[in-house]
Amino acid sequence: MLMPRQVVPTLSVPTLAHGDFSLADDAAENFTLLVFYRGLHCPICLKYLLELSRLQADFEQRGVKLIAISSDSLERTQAMADKLKAPALRMGHSLPLAVARDWGLYISTSRGQTSIGIEEPALFSEPGVFIVRPDGTLYYGAVQTMPFARPHFDELLAALDFALAKNYPARGEYSGAV
Repeated sequence: MLMPRQVVPTLSVPTLAHGDFSLADDAAENFTLLVFYRGLHCPICLKYLLELSRLQADFEQRGVKLIAISSDSLERTQAMADKLKAPALRMGHSLPLAVARDWGLYISTSRGQTSIGIEEPALFSEPGVFIVRPDGTLYYGAVQTMPFARPHFDELLAALDFALAKNYPARGEYSGAV
């Protein structure tokens, strides 16, 4: 389990149009927002990433860099990017499932074609959203076992405004006996 205020696992993935991404080298002013999505086969992911891209400038104004990442291949990620029509959004691909598991993401098996007629990969990770400080420590994390009920990006923006204004610490850091 990832712990707030502790260093997160190493993360490096290729992107479609922004070179190789390395979390250790991202150099965000305040935070890096990592949005792990299921892949091209997921219509909810498309809607979610459209909302992320709509709010990208708002995040960037707060010193937050964004990246959307999946275990999809380059070709499937490009197909998703073509649907998104958001070239400024960094789209990472080819996430190894072992790395997804290091991040605490759930792994699912294929159920064949989805409601939009696209075949699911044999294995893929379920969604997760993480906010990481420039020092590589976890500030916020949310993982889902299903494609729905994800954090809302407008609510995350408001939370980041509060956190930055009040220097609010990451919570959930206690790991001792209970």
